[in-house]
Amino acid sequence: MADEQARNENPEVDSAKARASLDRLFDIYKDIAETADEVMLTRCPYKDASSRCTAKFGCRNQFFTKDPTALPACAGSDQIDYREAWDT
Repeated sequence: MADEQARNENPEVDSAKARASLDRLFDIYKDIAETADEVMLTRCPYKDASSRCTAKFGCRNQFFTKDPTALPACAGSDQIDYREAWDT
């Protein structure tokens, strides 16, 4: 088994460097995920990066423009619990 493992290892790959690189990537993605978890508590998941509402249901924070084909703007604050705004 040890011979088989030795044959499968690439001599050009430094295992310690590869592990350190993967650990660093994990730390970066962990920070991103923690930030996303915090933002998710106050930012509506239907609000896109341009503050347009992509929800397919009514919400009191939707602001419609004169263009009937355009997505409505999201007029909600990112500092409130948006879930109560949704029509049920």
